[in-house]
Amino acid sequence: MLRTHTSPGQIRFMETHEPPVYMVSLGRCYRRDTPDATHTPVFHQVEGLAVDRGLTLADLKGTLRHLARALFGERLEIRLRSGFFPFTEPSVEVDVECPFCTAGCGVCKGTRWIEILGSGMVDPNVYGFVEGYDPDEVSGFAFGLGIERIAMLRHDVDDIRAFYDNDLRLLEQYPS
Repeated sequence: MLRTHTSPGQIRFMETHEPPVYMVSLGRCYRRDTPDATHTPVFHQVEGLAVDRGLTLADLKGTLRHLARALFGERLEIRLRSGFFPFTEPSVEVDVECPFCTAGCGVCKGTRWIEILGSGMVDPNVYGFVEGYDPDEVSGFAFGLGIERIAMLRHDVDDIRAFYDNDLRLLEQYPS
């Protein structure tokens, strides 16, 4: 079976490391997505996990804001909104202001926002599956983002499929 996300790396890491844990995993993912300006059925994902004593939603929000500013600087506005993911509670999604329009376009589907990542506080029930992780003692957060979508937004490429077209005009813009 092809993996739909890189999250299994997080639980495997927790099984072999006691808290505190701060880690990043990456890999190729496969989803049954219909290709459009911001989706492809194959993409690369980066996931982060932090588990320690006293981590809160404020720590997650600060980390996500810092990450977004490191990726996009001040040129794009960001927003955090509630979401749903099976292993986090509460869950938060991060959107970036669409750099291609001001009133809505095909890239953002008229919303003026493009989702860049999903995240949340690790559901305390997850710790019950890992020896040495007491949900009364530790808390944590996780996030995942697609590398191609980030590259698309950072480099003003208005269609993610352009990365797979092998068009030399696109490639020549980025010296090696």
